[in-house]
Amino acid sequence: MSALAVLALAAVLQQVTPLTVGPVTARPGERASGYLVVPAGVDSGTRIPITVLRGVRPGPTLALIAGTHGAEVAPIVALQRARAAIDPAQLTGTVLLVHVANLPSYLRRTVYYSPIDGKNLNRVYPGRADGTVSERIAHVITTEIIDRADYLVDMHSGDGNEMVRPYAYAGKLGLDARTDSLSREIALAWGHTRIVIDTERPRDVTASVYTQNTAHLRRKPAITSEGGYLGLADEEMVQHNLTGVLRLLRHLAMLPGAPEPLPAAVYFERTEVVRSPGTGVWYPAVTEGQAVARGGVLGVLTGFFGDTLSVIRAPFGGVMMYVVPTPAMNQGEPVGMVGVPLLDR
Repeated sequence: MSALAVLALAAVLQQVTPLTVGPVTARPGERASGYLVVPAGVDSGTRIPITVLRGVRPGPTLALIAGTHGAEVAPIVALQRARAAIDPAQLTGTVLLVHVANLPSYLRRTVYYSPIDGKNLNRVYPGRADGTVSERIAHVITTEIIDRADYLVDMHSGDGNEMVRPYAYAGKLGLDARTDSLSREIALAWGHTRIVIDTERPRDVTASVYTQNTAHLRRKPAITSEGGYLGLADEEMVQHNLTGVLRLLRHLAMLPGAPEPLPAAVYFERTEVVRSPGTGVWYPAVTEGQAVARGGVLGVLTGFFGDTLSVIRAPFGGVMMYVVPTPAMNQGEPVGMVGVPLLDR
């Protein structure tokens, strides 16, 4: 059988074959939801709510993951709306929705870290089947979702302590030109106008660390989208995320309708997360989106009795991509991120 015949047969089979992800099976034209099970191991288990939207025509598979950090809620609400808005009878290909990747963190309302193992889910990929719960979640998402996808968006927002102006991370690892190029295209198709071109992510597929990077190293174009703030289901940010989903689906020709033109964007290749040198009460002096000069004051950290512990300054001139506006601060935690816009694009 020729290569073209094999591809044609694969397309026909996709059109008529049900897709099963964990215990969830969707036939062409169907929407099905359920839970991926993360078994108990060295600590307690959990589960991951997902939806499979199976189109009536063969096409690519897009994975959309929300709730990697439990207090980043705008994308979680947006994917509930996307589940209702996407009609499988109009869909080409398949959409995999991970509604809440990190259910322990979501239910306990924790920032950054799991309340069970104290780990950041977005720092343990591709995970381990015999690891702690965060590592086991990452393993299940890698094997059940990422390995099935052709494209991926890891949907984040400002955590419960962060104020973020929407932007995206798109990898540029130099390992595969198509993946690098299409990742940036996905960010634009989503509607992002501020894009961090990340060249420093790990290149080891067995220690990919981040959700997005796990897909990228498997030659699957992927981005991390940031849209939302302070653990709020703000209506504007929920709609921003839903609009991004639908824009991308039209861009990929997975939903009918003309794709929107790709927007002009500002790109950032140099960024730095500025971290607190101590623990205490944080008084920010800047807001997200604000321009800062090298050495400019980002804020002041005091002790619990009001004595100044540190004046924290910008490491270089740029723009605040996000800022932590809430007072509680632990040593080593971010106070914000500075990015330098590229002016020659």
